[in-house]
Amino acid sequence: MPATVTSKTKIRSTLAAEFEYDLDRTVESIRPSYHFDVTCQGSVPEAIIAFLDSESYEEAVRNAVSLDDDSDTLACMARAIAEAFYREIPSEILRQIPTLLSKELWNYTMEFYQSHGIRRIKKHILN
Repeated sequence: MPATVTSKTKIRSTLAAEFEYDLDRTVESIRPSYHFDVTCQGSVPEAIIAFLDSESYEEAVRNAVSLDDDSDTLACMARAIAEAFYREIPSEILRQIPTLLSKELWNYTMEFYQSHGIRRIKKHILN
């Protein structure tokens, strides 16, 4: 990771202070009692914790999915944070993306990544 990346400790303390989220929990402690909550306050902290408790992009997604209720939304949030932090999505995952999306959605996805300078995504998928 680049030296400029903020530590997870700093991310945790900043978000907890700024948004008054309780981020002093773990995925393990949340899992037994978590239930879907449509509010930001009821889902965003859990997605952040799924990332904070991870050591990789894939682990962040798995943590979020393990919370069960509304796992697709939690995983989307956790994966976005994890991608920004870890700066890497495993090639095995990248290669599956075009097989799971419609051609139209795949084209939009590629346009987004290319317009934002993330050309390495295409390299991984097409190899």
